Amino acid sequence: METTIYFYTGTGNSLWTAKKLSAALNDTELIPIALTGEGRIKPDSKNVGFIFPVHIWGIPSPVIDFLNRLETDPAKYYFAVAVNAGQVAATLIQLNNLLQQKNIKLSSGFSICLPSNYIPWGGADPQEKQQKTFSKALDKINSIVLSVRAQEKKAPEKGPLWQNIFLSAIYRSSYSHVPRMDKPFSADEKCTSCGICEKICPAQNISLVDGKPAWQHRCEQCFACIQWCPEEAIQYGRGTKKKKRYHHPEITIKDMLACVPQRNT
Repeated sequence: METTIYFYTGTGNSLWTAKKLSAALNDTELIPIALTGEGRIKPDSKNVGFIFPVHIWGIPSPVIDFLNRLETDPAKYYFAVAVNAGQVAATLIQLNNLLQQKNIKLSSGFSICLPSNYIPWGGADPQEKQQKTFSKALDKINSIVLSVRAQEKKAPEKGPLWQNIFLSAIYRSSYSHVPRMDKPFSADEKCTSCGICEKICPAQNISLVDGKPAWQHRCEQCFACIQWCPEEAIQYGRGTKKKKRYHHPEITIKDMLACVPQRNT
């Protein structure tokens, strides 16, 4: 295998990016970070990629846990794609710092913009705007493919200085509180007890209690539960009821369920 790409996804943007990159690079294996287990991780490929969404202007905790278990090799080419809605901030710098602690460097790091899934700040973009965003993302993916093929070494992409200072400070102050940021979630009268929210949560943070979802305070703020609910029955606080949901239109629930651990029944 020439390339291994590890990815973490909540509403499909990172999975879509990983699929597009994999198809263009050829001889590539895609591995969901949520399915890498708890032991050491040792990829055999020459190139190793990481694709993940930016959460609160930094790296999601499951990706950090994964990196801590990753066995590294200075001879390999390591690249990363941070998926964001326009503010990558210092996320890729953070990733490079984590890899340097493992005695390697990030060979190249790329920011790619896709529609936001952070529904507390707004619902889905209009379809026309989404399509323009997807088109620009495809152009960026093509340039990433060229860089990886050429083993090009590039400094990690980053946001402007104010993002790197101010937004990174918000990330650091918020990081330890994320697991309990599920308190505003609730299910309204439209809930049909289908169980999709329970199955799709990468953190296994949701259990059905009397047919209704209950959040267990180990949230990752990926918003998979609210965005994939077929009835739009899940809310986050009081402001999401009328907001339009978003998940990547080319990614299906079946695709997503194949990326997350499932409970034994």
